[in-house]
Amino acid sequence: MWRNHITNMKKYLQNLGSDFPSSIVVFLVAIPLCLGIAVASGLDEFSGIIGGVVGGIVVGLLSGSHLSVSGPAAGLTAIVAAAVLKLPAPEAFFLAVVIAGIFQILMGVFKLGVIGDYVPNSVIKGMLAAIGIILILKQIPHLVGYDKNYEGDESFVQAGGENTFTAILNAWKYLTPMAVLIGVLGVLILALYETKWIKSKKIFQLLSGPLVVVILGVLLSTFQSSFGASFALEGSHLVNIPVAESAGEFFSFFRTPNWGFITNTDVWVTAITLALVASLETLLGIEAVDKLDPMKRVTPPNRELLAQGSGNIVSGLLGGLPLTSVIVRSSANVNAGAKTKTSTILHGILILVCVAFVPNLLNMIPKAALAAILVFTGYKLAKPALFREHYQRGWDQFMPFVITILAIVVTDLLKGVIIGIIVGIFYVIRSNFRTAIFVVQNNNSYLLRMRKDVSFFVKPRLKESLESIPENSSLHVDMTRAEFVDMDILDTINEFIVHAQLKNIRVTVSKSTYNASHQLINPQKEAIADDDMAR
Repeated sequence: MWRNHITNMKKYLQNLGSDFPSSIVVFLVAIPLCLGIAVASGLDEFSGIIGGVVGGIVVGLLSGSHLSVSGPAAGLTAIVAAAVLKLPAPEAFFLAVVIAGIFQILMGVFKLGVIGDYVPNSVIKGMLAAIGIILILKQIPHLVGYDKNYEGDESFVQAGGENTFTAILNAWKYLTPMAVLIGVLGVLILALYETKWIKSKKIFQLLSGPLVVVILGVLLSTFQSSFGASFALEGSHLVNIPVAESAGEFFSFFRTPNWGFITNTDVWVTAITLALVASLETLLGIEAVDKLDPMKRVTPPNRELLAQGSGNIVSGLLGGLPLTSVIVRSSANVNAGAKTKTSTILHGILILVCVAFVPNLLNMIPKAALAAILVFTGYKLAKPALFREHYQRGWDQFMPFVITILAIVVTDLLKGVIIGIIVGIFYVIRSNFRTAIFVVQNNNSYLLRMRKDVSFFVKPRLKESLESIPENSSLHVDMTRAEFVDMDILDTINEFIVHAQLKNIRVTVSKSTYNASHQLINPQKEAIADDDMAR
């Protein structure tokens, strides 16, 4: 046991050169998202900060995922906001978060993490591409200085009657030259960091592209007076971390649940809702991150539920938001070059230390610089090559992929994934429909062969095939290779046998041991040379 711990410790230390710079990138991305989601949820900003810290440290330590990053998620915003309004006090909501964590632990104990394995790969890839597109669309306004909507907003319909696309159009009316300058330079720097020359230099591996973008943004914002008043960034264009004047004030930001609300029915309803939705998002999230992992490591889903449940218990006890595995932060972690979960844990520590000791420094970061990082992250998730790859795989892979993307962009992650799964099921049925039966001809003799499972979905094609058999011919129905034959199929064959006599069609049937009990009219064991016919 101790040998395993020592081995793991060596592995983490060996990869610290990659993990530490990655943790800084994730930390920079996480800060505004934690704040924005907290405000949109109807709670104070520090609740989001607590969620970010706990998601990084507690979930990071307990999780079996190497690259997944947990924290407050946009997908829970609507549920949290509704619960905060419905429950008698914020302390009742924090109690619901604790109970939700307990439910998640029970889900892990009873091994319900297998749910995520039933989502098709094309849908998972579509989900990743959709998140990438949403990141680009949602960050364009922040990139040019239009910060009306909160950071982390993923909903299509927004406040004030806006939607994702009208917000982009409106953003051009509020262009802030300094924000545009920082944002455009940021995207160009990140693109430059993708070149082979930059990647070959060790110094640029330590001084990562996102960190350079943030430093440049802070410098330009600090010396913006040199560019003239029209270029100046206002306070709304910068990160806004709560600043405590003393240690006592800092600790006052933490709140505890009120256990007196334990008998409140709404608390339990909220807890169950949070547990189910957060668990689904987490299972989808780790499945997606495993697809991004260059080493193709697999995250144990039940262990992840235990880790997330523990994180939510701690977050609720401290007055934080509920947690899930978050694709945006996780993909930023992967793109930054993280190798182990040390990056996740360090990002949580960085949030805690910086918020506690240097919040004023964080408040100098322009949102446009962070928007540039997220836009580039979005591009890497939704590269054109990904669309081309799925198109080349065929329509049964391409359509679930594309429809999942469209559905997530115009609804939300869970609804979009459900729609994608339904489309995927349709194509599975369609594929079975095409391959379950086939007909071959040899002169005036016909062979109709059934393969695998022959369900009632195949009935229309079966009828069409039977009706195509001409008069004065013979038909052999071969069921020996069918593992299952639906009763509707048997009824259709029986009906044809009855009417075949009117067209002078001689019908024979061969069945396997499995389906020998199926009742067919005039079943004959005589078999024609179907192998010769197939040839």
